[in-house]
Amino acid sequence: MAAKKSPAKKSAPAKKVVKKASSAKKSAPAKKVVKKAAPAKKSAPANKAVKKSAPAKKSAPAKKAVKKSAPATKKVAPKKSIPAKKTPAQIAAEKKAKAAEAEKAKKAKEKEVAAKKAAAAKAAAEKAKAQKAAAAARAKELAAKKAAAAKAAAEKAKAQKAAAAEKAKLKKAADAEKARLKKIADAEKAAAKKAADEAKAAAKAAAEAEKAAAKKAADEAKAAAAAAAAAAKRKPEPPKRPVIVKGPSEDGITSTKEFDLKFLFAQRDALNEERTKLVGQANRLENEANALIADAEMGDVQFDEEGGEGDTLVVERDQDLMLSEAARQTVEEIDAALQRMKNGEYGYSVLSGLPIPKDRLRAIPWATELVTERAGGLGRH
Repeated sequence: MAAKKSPAKKSAPAKKVVKKASSAKKSAPAKKVVKKAAPAKKSAPANKAVKKSAPAKKSAPAKKAVKKSAPATKKVAPKKSIPAKKTPAQIAAEKKAKAAEAEKAKKAKEKEVAAKKAAAAKAAAEKAKAQKAAAAARAKELAAKKAAAAKAAAEKAKAQKAAAAEKAKLKKAADAEKARLKKIADAEKAAAKKAADEAKAAAKAAAEAEKAAAKKAADEAKAAAAAAAAAAKRKPEPPKRPVIVKGPSEDGITSTKEFDLKFLFAQRDALNEERTKLVGQANRLENEANALIADAEMGDVQFDEEGGEGDTLVVERDQDLMLSEAARQTVEEIDAALQRMKNGEYGYSVLSGLPIPKDRLRAIPWATELVTERAGGLGRH
């Protein structure tokens, strides 16, 4: 019974696996796989197993084993494609293509490097340009600051120079006024001395006359001669004042024969301008003197002969007051000159009545004497 059943026929699937592997012979690489897969033919012992075991159905696991070996052929499938041997021309072409590709990559790399360098150079140029612009702006700002500082210094120096010039001018005017006052004081002193000498001489003559009262007419004549000699020493009477010929009046000013309205208007403007200037100087000098006094009082400075600290302040204060007084005295003379314009007496000497030269009036609009009279001929004492 066992010999009748031929279970070996059911192992045919193993042959199919071999056939499938053999189909791989179409591609040259598959030969190796087929040779490795050849051991699958060892499934023949399954026939013997079939003969021993009557049930043919139990040989099914053999099919499973065969199927399991199939994946081994699939895993090595990528090795089936063996590249065909290349010809020298193909090799040369590939080398040429690779060289061209390398050259192209090299050029691209060089181009990229050049672009980076250009970008870096451009950035550096822009940065340098920005730095240069910033430096120029800083230099411009510094130059502007220096110019402003120089301008401020120049203005300060100009103001200091103007103040020094004004102070020098005031000092000069004060010195001139001081000299004038000293001259007047000297003249008054000389006149007083002369009057004292004359009085002394007169007293001596009177005493001699009293002593010679008992003498004869000769002695009386001698006394008269002495009195006449004393009278001859006296100052002669000034000449009679000439009559001022007045002209038309306009705007509160009366013209004369020697001085027309045009000249008088110009002189009035000069007098008013000088008056405004002198009043301002007098007020400023008085304020400075008062400020010195206030500062001295706050600092307890002693204004006397024993106070050494206040010497300088005393000198400055006295100088300011003297200059202020001189300015106010000149203002009074200007006011008197303006009044003489209204009366038609401007430009004539208050001593002799003679006309003062126009050049002298232009230089000193408030002049009241001729130069010769001022020098001492008929000058007032």
